Amino acid sequence: MRNIKINQFFKSRVVGNITILTASIVLVYLLIALYFTNHYFFNTVINGVDVSLRAHDDAERIIKKTIKNYKLQLIERNGETEEITGQHIGMRYNEKSSIFKVYRMQSSFKWISSLLKDQNYYVEDLFIYNKDYLESKINELNCLNKAIIEPQNVSFKYSNGSYETVAEVYGNKIHKDILNKAIEKSLLKGETELDLNESLCYYNPKYTLSSDKTLKTKHLLNKYVGAKIVYVFGNENEIVDESRISRWLSVDEDLEVIIDEKAVREYVQGLSHKYDTVGIVRKIKTSTGKTVEVSGGFYGWKMNWTAEAKVLLESIKRGEVLKKEPLYIQKAVVRGKDDIGDTYVEINITRQHLWFYKNGKLIAQGSVVTGNPNRGNPTKVGVYMLNYKQKGSTLRGHNYEAEVTYWMPFNGNIGIHDASWRYAFGGEIYKRRGSHGCINAPLYLAKRIFENIEEGTPVICYEEEKRE
Repeated sequence: MRNIKINQFFKSRVVGNITILTASIVLVYLLIALYFTNHYFFNTVINGVDVSLRAHDDAERIIKKTIKNYKLQLIERNGETEEITGQHIGMRYNEKSSIFKVYRMQSSFKWISSLLKDQNYYVEDLFIYNKDYLESKINELNCLNKAIIEPQNVSFKYSNGSYETVAEVYGNKIHKDILNKAIEKSLLKGETELDLNESLCYYNPKYTLSSDKTLKTKHLLNKYVGAKIVYVFGNENEIVDESRISRWLSVDEDLEVIIDEKAVREYVQGLSHKYDTVGIVRKIKTSTGKTVEVSGGFYGWKMNWTAEAKVLLESIKRGEVLKKEPLYIQKAVVRGKDDIGDTYVEINITRQHLWFYKNGKLIAQGSVVTGNPNRGNPTKVGVYMLNYKQKGSTLRGHNYEAEVTYWMPFNGNIGIHDASWRYAFGGEIYKRRGSHGCINAPLYLAKRIFENIEEGTPVICYEEEKRE
């Protein structure tokens, strides 16, 4: 029984102590809350000024004092610093500011939260300053008045068969509008430092060494210069490899690889000029033993350089390695200095004589009648090729129509054919009663040629020097 009484006594005493402690805590809490009805919470900062535990009226005095000595330090990209002071720009406390809103946000009964969390506030109209003074001060900043170094993207350098990256240049060019806004914002917030680089006040390169596009561009450049195209021209080769391709490549401001298509076309066109033989001057060893120079005509090699330029571009883009002939509009029989070969028709206009060789052997020869030069219908000199051959044909022209058995055109509507209406060939006949440009041959000669000639066979028409 006695023990029960003792236990009850201790229980009642513990309850009493807890009650007293709780009441004390509540009292302290309420007293502190009462304190914060006209004081700022713990860890309270307004526009950069620490007013923790300060009375509201006293806080305004502290803010005014802070403004008097206020300095904003500008940290520039090169490590240099500059200052804008509150005095320079007429900065002062705004007596009509909305700082009172902070009082309302700090409900005194919530003071305990300030022990656990910083109380940072920004009052937009807390400070005022002279905008003209600020603009003048900004315009005087050294960072705006030094020699400008423009930012440059990462670039690419070709060396020893491949491309390497060259680091970007950040430069020192400043976004004036962004700088103005950043300074104004820092002033109003009461900040004492402004890092121009972190605040994006500088123009920056769009692409750097660490950009994903940089790696892709480098890979593409190396793919392009990895191409190798060997053009075959008989026993001669022309090589398009990295040394030439690298001169055609460039990279634009968006890191897109550009192939100089004009340069590619000019290169292929140059190959055409170098290796095409249509119309060139040829030295012909004639059947009479003389050597004559013959130019003009349509026979020979002729590249399709416009189409080949497009194919070359695609080959470079695919990084191809190959050996090939270029695309041709027309091919001659063989490559080399003598692209006529040993199968051809030789027509000596001066001597009015024709020879036909096949595989180096004389198949047929005889006198002919060529175009009448005195009526404006001379047979034009040059090297041509047989377009086709046709047995039985009607030749029509201005004021004439003729049936022929063997028709072998080599220059438009000019060709070799039999002329049954003629009883004589050779000599000076062509000057009086020559053809309209065709080669009139006796039936036997036309037949012999027709039976042995093939489409594409060269036809050489030439004149010798005038004989005395």
